[in-house]
Amino acid sequence: MTEVDHVLRNQVAQVDRLVHRLSEQVGQVSGQVSAVGIAQQQTQSDLQQLRADFLAFAHQAQLTANVQRAETRIGVIQDKVDHEFGHHKVVRRTAVGMLQAFDLGLVSEATVTSVSEQLMIQTPRYWLAPALVALAAWSADDPALCERAVDEAFRRSPERTSLLFALVLRRQGRQQAAVRWLRHYLIAQDPAALGREFAVILESISQGAFGAGGREMLHETLGRWRETLLGDDEARAAQVRRWRAEIDSLRAPSAAGEFPRLSQVSPQWPQLDAVLASARAQQAILAKYTAMMAGESLPSERLEDAIDDILDRLVSEYDNEELPLRRDLAFNQAVVACDGDLDAARQAVDVDSASLEETLDYLTIQSTAALNPSAIGASASTQRLAVAACHEWFAQAHAGFSRDYRMAEPPDVHAVFATSHTVGAQVFNLPQWAGSFNTPLPALEQSLAQHWDQHTAPFLASLAYPLQRQLVMLGGALALLLFVVGPMDIAVALGLAVLAGGICGVVLYTRSEAARKATESAKELLARAKNDSIHQLRGACAEYTDWKTAYRNADQVETRTREFIGSLAAAGHAHSPFDGRTVRPADATPQSGGTQ
Repeated sequence: MTEVDHVLRNQVAQVDRLVHRLSEQVGQVSGQVSAVGIAQQQTQSDLQQLRADFLAFAHQAQLTANVQRAETRIGVIQDKVDHEFGHHKVVRRTAVGMLQAFDLGLVSEATVTSVSEQLMIQTPRYWLAPALVALAAWSADDPALCERAVDEAFRRSPERTSLLFALVLRRQGRQQAAVRWLRHYLIAQDPAALGREFAVILESISQGAFGAGGREMLHETLGRWRETLLGDDEARAAQVRRWRAEIDSLRAPSAAGEFPRLSQVSPQWPQLDAVLASARAQQAILAKYTAMMAGESLPSERLEDAIDDILDRLVSEYDNEELPLRRDLAFNQAVVACDGDLDAARQAVDVDSASLEETLDYLTIQSTAALNPSAIGASASTQRLAVAACHEWFAQAHAGFSRDYRMAEPPDVHAVFATSHTVGAQVFNLPQWAGSFNTPLPALEQSLAQHWDQHTAPFLASLAYPLQRQLVMLGGALALLLFVVGPMDIAVALGLAVLAGGICGVVLYTRSEAARKATESAKELLARAKNDSIHQLRGACAEYTDWKTAYRNADQVETRTREFIGSLAAAGHAHSPFDGRTVRPADATPQSGGTQ
């Protein structure tokens, strides 16, 4: 028995060393498993970041390619416009220059006649060429040639020819003849399908170009047109939509940077952001149009100079044949302006698409003059009058805009938490928790903390090693060993039981300690995550309070903006700089019956 005991002790010592070595290896494996889990999580995060970076790079590359194609296309279109319609520019530059040459008397009639006849030959089918021949014949006192040239110009473009001679006659002090041409022009017009040159009429009103008689006739005619068109609900609604698009374009950018926690935890953040951006548009509207209406345009000292500016706008307006190229050019320019964003470019072009139509109704021309005056060649003074004339649509669009964003404010804003955390080789998924910001903050914090405790307790319990159950199983196995081997040799049975019990006990202890350490580590990690969630909830609650303050401050401007828009009704009755002005007889050139 002494020898057997000695042998058993040696074997137990060897087994003990093996168990310690095995324990160390198990610890190393456990550390390696944890490292693999961390590395896997890091790899997954890196892959997600790589995918996001690749998508961002691809998107930026697409935008850059769009800009490059648009810039190339712009050059091609401009070359094509210059090639096909560049000769029209020469005629346009000559028109007003010819009138100014008449004033100064620095050019002989023969030169004027020669230039006009040469342009007539070089620019067939262009309405302004025969009009220049008529002006040259008028200066040379050749009624027959003047009348033939006027007839030809009128045949090519009745509208522009009528306006041109109305302005020329007014410039030369032929008041009655100018009004007759103006009346002739207005009678032939369809207020639902006006030519692009009609913007000159608005410009003439703002400058008082046609004097008292022409002003009264224009106000009467335009008032009648306005009443007729406003009877069409769709036409009126179309103008309101244009003004609504203008107001929408003034919305503030996203405020996610101001409220980072609220934007992360609240599913209602998109609505909150949109509502605040819309409310902040009130100040932008007020600032933009207050500055616009307060602006002053220094009028020309001479009526002739003002009419020359209007004539420049009339003759420089491109013809309908150029419109397809101009539309393509406008879209590609919008692509460049929007940094390659095709959708934004289409939206920008759609807003001003009316300015590139062959014909426009009177209401649309007014809105275009107010919202995009450069598209039809309107001046700042004309824009102010157009804004005043559109005050009803402006007011309706503003009222609808204010109503919509106020109704869009969420009545109940929530914070939502549903996070995932890698714990060793396992993942803890916190079920979704939602709480309303209408609830007091202490109650929200308590509810979120209880939610964390409720779901982390079972997870932590699942990490614990079932030592008691394993010990019971070990005791049963040792008892079975003694029961089977004991009757044959009790000493051997006891030795084997001691040996097996020692080995299994060490293994169970090692596993139990590893599980305990893993549980403690998980408990610390989840406790930090819980505290982070509570801190994030506090920050989001504070930011929601700040959001409500910012929204109230922005929305309060609505009253002043509404009152300002209402005041525009009286802004359209300002006197033009040349009210009642007549040209001195000394300023007028020799009279000719050709353009009467």
